[in-house]
Amino acid sequence: MWLKPEEVLLKNALKLWLMERSNDYFVLQRRRGYGEEGGGGLTEESFHLIDSLFIATGLLVGTLDSVLDSTAKVAPFRILHQTPDSQVYLSIACGANREEINKHWDWLEQNIMKTLSVFDSNEDITNFVQGKIRGLIAEEGKQSFAKEDDPEKFREALLKFEKYFGLPEQEKLVTYYSCSYWKGRVPCQGWLYLSTNFLSFYSFLLGSEIKLIISWDAISRLEKTSNVILTESIHVCSQGENHYFSMFLHINQTYLLMEQLANYAIRRLFDKETFDNDPILDDPLQITKRGLENRAHSEQFNAFFRLPKEETLKEVHECFLWVPFSHFNTHGKMCISENYICFASQDGNLCSVIIPLREVLAIDKTNDSSKSVIVSIKGKTAFRFSEVKEFEQLVSKLRLKCGAASTQYHDISTEVPISSDSVDPSDNTEVQSLTCQRECSKTVNTEALMTVFHPQNLETLNSKMLKEKMKEQSWNILFAECGRGVSMFRTKKTRDLVVRGIPETLRGELWMLFSGAVNDMAANPGYYAEVVEQSLGTCNLATEEIERDLRRSLPEHPAFQSDTGISALRRVLTAYAFRNPKIGYCQAMNILTSVLLLYAKEEEAFWLLVAVCERMLPDYFNRRIIGALVDQAVFEELIRDHLPQLTEHMTDMTFFSSVSLSWFLTLFISVLPIESAVNVVDCFFYDGIKAILQLGLAILDYNLDKLLACKDDAEAVTALNRFFDNVTNKDSPLPSSVQQGSNVSDEKSSHIRVDITDLIRESNEKYGNMRCEDIHSMRCRNRLYVIQTLEETTKQNVLRVVSQDVKLSLHELDELYVIFKHHDPSLPYLEQYQIDCQQFRVLYHLLSPWAHSANRDSLALWTFRLLDENSDCLINFKEFSSAIGLVSVSYCYKCDLGYLFSAYTEVKSKDPSKCDELSKEELLYFSQLHVSKPAKEKEAESVKKSPEKGKGKVDIQAYLSQWQDELLKKEDNIKDLPRMNQSQFIQFSKTLYNLFHEDPDEESLYQAIAVVTSLLLRMEEVGRKLQSPQSSAKGFSSAVGASRGSSEGQTESHLEKEPSSLREDPQWSFAFEQILASLLNEPALVKFFEKPIDVKAKLENAKTSQLSSRTKM
Repeated sequence: MWLKPEEVLLKNALKLWLMERSNDYFVLQRRRGYGEEGGGGLTEESFHLIDSLFIATGLLVGTLDSVLDSTAKVAPFRILHQTPDSQVYLSIACGANREEINKHWDWLEQNIMKTLSVFDSNEDITNFVQGKIRGLIAEEGKQSFAKEDDPEKFREALLKFEKYFGLPEQEKLVTYYSCSYWKGRVPCQGWLYLSTNFLSFYSFLLGSEIKLIISWDAISRLEKTSNVILTESIHVCSQGENHYFSMFLHINQTYLLMEQLANYAIRRLFDKETFDNDPILDDPLQITKRGLENRAHSEQFNAFFRLPKEETLKEVHECFLWVPFSHFNTHGKMCISENYICFASQDGNLCSVIIPLREVLAIDKTNDSSKSVIVSIKGKTAFRFSEVKEFEQLVSKLRLKCGAASTQYHDISTEVPISSDSVDPSDNTEVQSLTCQRECSKTVNTEALMTVFHPQNLETLNSKMLKEKMKEQSWNILFAECGRGVSMFRTKKTRDLVVRGIPETLRGELWMLFSGAVNDMAANPGYYAEVVEQSLGTCNLATEEIERDLRRSLPEHPAFQSDTGISALRRVLTAYAFRNPKIGYCQAMNILTSVLLLYAKEEEAFWLLVAVCERMLPDYFNRRIIGALVDQAVFEELIRDHLPQLTEHMTDMTFFSSVSLSWFLTLFISVLPIESAVNVVDCFFYDGIKAILQLGLAILDYNLDKLLACKDDAEAVTALNRFFDNVTNKDSPLPSSVQQGSNVSDEKSSHIRVDITDLIRESNEKYGNMRCEDIHSMRCRNRLYVIQTLEETTKQNVLRVVSQDVKLSLHELDELYVIFKHHDPSLPYLEQYQIDCQQFRVLYHLLSPWAHSANRDSLALWTFRLLDENSDCLINFKEFSSAIGLVSVSYCYKCDLGYLFSAYTEVKSKDPSKCDELSKEELLYFSQLHVSKPAKEKEAESVKKSPEKGKGKVDIQAYLSQWQDELLKKEDNIKDLPRMNQSQFIQFSKTLYNLFHEDPDEESLYQAIAVVTSLLLRMEEVGRKLQSPQSSAKGFSSAVGASRGSSEGQTESHLEKEPSSLREDPQWSFAFEQILASLLNEPALVKFFEKPIDVKAKLENAKTSQLSSRTKM
């Protein structure tokens, strides 16, 4: 590897390098301790003394190489450019082996040496060499290292990474850190390497080498810890083993990067589609440390401001924002993406603003010293950002962005109307949406269902309606101060009003605003109407489940007792299933959507559902509900932190998971009365999952004494259900016919009522100090644990079922399962439990004892067809493990395989195009053979128990006697086997010859096969003579007889000499029992097939091979 030229002072240096080659301008050196030097002419004592010195020096050098960060001290070979008459040399290349360093040396001699002779001064020579080497490095690093902070150091680290771990060339090193690895109570200083697939560590101290490689997708726990010994360390748990790393210079940065890589690897298991659509993550070679950091910042930015996933954070500027209603400047950060300007104060709860560029009318700057940027938007509102560094350049950039945005969103206004009565008919978004709706065969509702079914009657104002109007007035005052719509100021006062409950008339508007769904709808005008039209009439599993659940969605509400509400719910759910087939439809989506439809227009309800399913509750609504399980794990962690006495009382934490699942999936809608649940949804759209976690803690805290008094889980569940029944919303303006809390029985009414507003306020006061960043970190940490737990549960269930039918030990099955599942980690999570023919071929070659056979591909293909019972070109783990057990344990199974292989090769010989396809008749023939396997499995056991008499001679009579007993018991199954004709028998013989290739007893096995074929043909000849004077088997008999004692090639040539004579009589064939009895008569064949296979060694080799061939993240 070429190195950036650096000075190396050799005078008075340790003698750590030995010169191997030199010329006038360059020196090639070898690191002492990395090779052997001859000791010719030395006495034995001198030789041992020097040898010991070399060993000690080698240990010292190795230790320095591991601890110090310099390639010159790591690579065992280097090339120096020497300046004549000077003690200063320049290091210009290094190599991990002689081949690499000699390649560089030869290049220098061929391309540089001739040119150097034309220079007059040594200075010119040195400058030329330096320039040439830098040019080589620049050309070499254009693609690989251009994005790294320090390309030279990264090149050095990459050399060490490749040298130490021997991973594939395609494995992309992301970054590296100096740290200590704790082995017991002893810290080992070394280097931690983070690559796309692995966490690796290397240390070499005084002869003790530590090398660690952990796959990211095998990590079940990753966390920062601290104790008395380790003030701050990173704990990694993989496959039950704990590893601790400490003494990082930047531990937070290291941990976040490790967390990212581990989560990307684990998410790829069940969300491959996301990675395929991402050009960076789909190509691990594009993943860099800086890229991952930028990606993490963008994800945090989008989550905080509820922006579309496509947004990427481009710039961050510290500045002050003028808050007009408070008359002061608040300090914070201005964040800029492709389509938004956002601001968050230093305390994120104090003030935040989102400005879509589509709303911007002008960008100006002030001429005074305040370095201010003024952003003017529609509605005669302006935002002033002051003390902005490089504000002039920023203004220029923003003006360009706004020009592009105004073109993209030409004449599109996305302000959410205050109410249904204040819709501006000139709004182009609404016009486009309505145009698309008219084209649909079914009308899309343009009003919220609550407006239709529960219009407010201003003439009958009661106390609740007056409170509702007071709430509306409070919000109108806030709008007057902070603005209204997407670009409103969001302050602590906004949160306080949300906690009190959003007024009925404003709920839909503010849900759209706080969830960010308003931005999705603005960017996709008319999209919903198009999807509705395209999804009409579709019929699949999702639509069937939707139809089944339609009338189960808030059945007590009048809106969903009519066709209006049911039709709207059907359209929204079907449209979303059409938009996102990966999720399709999941139970609980109907309950959530029905509440959204009550307060939002139909199109708005659709985009709210998109925001919930794809951004706010990721991975919740799928068959495995991984997102909900992750948040439940976070909830359990918070319970341990905030309610330790409850944790001590409840011996099994799974109780909280079982109880809280519906809380998370339905946002408490399924357990609380509807009039109370909508207040929870208000807080959820403003604060995200934090609101649900806070409320869950508050509920447990409120019922703490009752739960501590419970003797079992059932009693605790009853106590919580009784509590939920008595949660009310005393300020709800909904009619009593709709309210659920007012319909409780007299018995329940004796219990203390709890107002939802007080409960939410209490949850904010007690647990509102939780930071969104901490919740995100807990989600990432627990996602690893949840996925690995699901994996382990699935594995144990599979092994328990498979172990009953497969002749492998549980440990062997465990190892085999890992190999099978990880055959291609880039596949979606569920598809890893099935493999196709090509994948089976690769694994079969790794594990089969016949991998060296010339026709191993044919063996693999026919074995795959044998196992593929349903002919879907896929086999599962049970079928795969049965095949491995088949080739590793049972004798008669192997005979049966040879029988089947001959049939396959016959198909191949007749028509090569049939190699990859089987006709219906052939599949039927194949299935008949497969049915009879259990009979022969038991026959194999009898073979193993058979006696022997004489030295090395099998007692064939005992075999035949046992075989006859089995024939009587399994006569029907044997009759199912078809007979083998001449061509099939030839191919069968060839298959056996190929199996014996390179076997130590190859010659005796060939002799045995010749004896078997000769015996079979003589038996058939005798039988044929009883029916006709001439036997068509004579030619074949002579061919086999001539082959006795010959080599494999000679035998095959004899077998192929007279194929025409063999095919003259189509009636000529062998029965399976004839072939098996003949094979059992040859001890060499019995010994070959009963030879024990070291399955453990095969599995270890397969795992090693898979590790070295993994190239994708």
